[in-house]
Amino acid sequence: MIDDEFEADELLDSEADEENGDELYEHHRIIVDRGQEMLRIDKFLHSRLRNTSRNKVQDAIRALAVEVNGVAVKPNYRVKPQDVITVTLPEPPREGRVVPEEMPLDIRYEDAELLIVNKPAGLVVHPAYGHWQGTLVNGLAHHLANLPTGRNGEIRPGLVHRIDKDTSGLLVIGKTEFAMTHLSLQFFHHTIQRSYLALVWGTPPGPTGTITGHLGRSMRDRKVQAVYPGGEQGKPAVTHYEVLENFGPVTLVRCVLETGRTHQIRAHMQYLGHPLFSDATYGGDRIRVGQNNGTYRAFVENAFQLMPRQALHARSLGFVHPTSGEQLLFEAELPEDFAAVLEKWRNWAAT
Repeated sequence: MIDDEFEADELLDSEADEENGDELYEHHRIIVDRGQEMLRIDKFLHSRLRNTSRNKVQDAIRALAVEVNGVAVKPNYRVKPQDVITVTLPEPPREGRVVPEEMPLDIRYEDAELLIVNKPAGLVVHPAYGHWQGTLVNGLAHHLANLPTGRNGEIRPGLVHRIDKDTSGLLVIGKTEFAMTHLSLQFFHHTIQRSYLALVWGTPPGPTGTITGHLGRSMRDRKVQAVYPGGEQGKPAVTHYEVLENFGPVTLVRCVLETGRTHQIRAHMQYLGHPLFSDATYGGDRIRVGQNNGTYRAFVENAFQLMPRQALHARSLGFVHPTSGEQLLFEAELPEDFAAVLEKWRNWAAT
């Protein structure tokens, strides 16, 4: 008998419901029974974790994703009664098969272990109800067709995190089970470096700031994440921001994530009173600062037409390479719609 506590990050039901959660890993905590015989930890975990092969367990151990009493162990460690074991693994593939589709992928880096994709706005990351084809995963299934993570038509080839459909920017894709496990562990421990560029309504307080507050589904609208500052619901979330340029009615900010919750930046900035420009879900698709009439209204409406999606871009992504141990950092330039709106506001502020 064991105490097996499943602590996977919460995910919304489907990307049709305003996209899914950001980080894709599962976390197990197991307290070994008092009568447990001493057994190699890879054998022990293989017998306890559902739908997990022994090879996957061994990859997790090699990636230092298995700890006993707070210390990473080797595959030959033998479990003892009352040991507390924690395991971090990539989220298991969902049931069903994904149809590989040839599509242009903006790959910024690729080696034997991983690849970096610059996702355009409008591309759904993961197949779900209403979006079974034409997703990034469909394209990855074609690109990774001969690799272990794609050969069986799994629904999640290589994903360890994701970004919203209408958010552009960088994603890291693991090409091996070891790479996926190693990257998942970095997400779990919040050592991944991620920064976003966001255009928000108004001027956030101070040149820099930190937004805290648990995030969870809104009681009024399940498609929206709400902030629970008292921690009564949801999960902890921390967003740091820095003001880069102020244009009067709107401000360009750089956001750095400590955690990766669903819609974290969008919900946190709305909670602060500064929703993202053109974000229909969180109230940024209407004039929030300035008079809603005349030439100013026409100017803003034109800006909405230039960028009919939330002004959010996953600018940079940094992590430790799973096999080389090298610290890597990637950056992606602003897409055309974001750059055009930014220049429009920059010109408006100058005149």
